[in-house]
Amino acid sequence: MNYFLVKSEPFKYSWEKFNIDGRTFWDGVRNYQARNTLRDMKEGDLVLFYHSNEDKAVMGIAKVVEESYQDPTTTDPNWLVVDLVPLESLKNPVTLAQIKAEEMLKDIHLVRQGRLSVMPLKPEEFDKIVAMGS
Repeated sequence: MNYFLVKSEPFKYSWEKFNIDGRTFWDGVRNYQARNTLRDMKEGDLVLFYHSNEDKAVMGIAKVVEESYQDPTTTDPNWLVVDLVPLESLKNPVTLAQIKAEEMLKDIHLVRQGRLSVMPLKPEEFDKIVAMGS
């Protein structure tokens, strides 16, 4: 199993809206590095959902339920989406400040390449963030 983090501005698509919808395709990715990460996502992989800009916090855990396919919002074949479903909310959202303060998380993409909207995580990084939110 692989682990990832996706970012969304809550005013565009929030964790709350995602839970109401129950399933979504992750679209709008227009960065090749992020697109390649979407391509690496496999059914069953776990994904942290992060609110960018306003809250700057990991809100919950989602799961990949459909692997990458052509982004239906564009005719450009370079862009992909995956389907995600929400699994559970974190009891305590984990803020970017908390993540930056944690020594073992200092090298994750969220800290080093903050503009990426989709990024891989190591299993121990995923587990640490989930534990911080318990």
